[in-house]
Amino acid sequence: MATTLLVIDMQNDYFPGGAFPLWNPEATLEATLAAIGRARSRGEPVVLVRHEAATADGPLFRPGTQGAGIHPRLLAAAGDAPVVVKRHADSFHRTDLARVLAGFGTTGLRIAGMMTQNCVAFTAISRDAAPYEVSVLSNCTTTVDRNIQQFALHALSTRVAVVADA
Repeated sequence: MATTLLVIDMQNDYFPGGAFPLWNPEATLEATLAAIGRARSRGEPVVLVRHEAATADGPLFRPGTQGAGIHPRLLAAAGDAPVVVKRHADSFHRTDLARVLAGFGTTGLRIAGMMTQNCVAFTAISRDAAPYEVSVLSNCTTTVDRNIQQFALHALSTRVAVVADA
């Protein structure tokens, strides 16, 4: 089985100083950097997803802003990983993600990212994710607060595997 690590929306707007800082983003970033290292050591591909607002007057991820950029430490760790740009919660919707994954021969997805109850969830349970064995890395995801994080992971666990990356 060819497994790909998919990292969704770990963008500057979600970190301290950004437009919409989330709960626990630094610990989530550290866990994700470690997951990237493990994926690389196993020869598994890494794919990054970046959300871009449809207009320049949105509250976050405005095109061309620093906030819309992927966190620099994540970019450095991911190296030459492809970046898929999306404008919807589902990372497959109107993007080339399926083509990118097919190019790697992907059969399994390990998902990390922000926000758990939104883009992570919509991607994990997307009808376009159905061909893949999907797992969500609980320690590599976060959202607005601890309670919503726990609710989202519990809800996701009825549809996909929710595991801690170790």
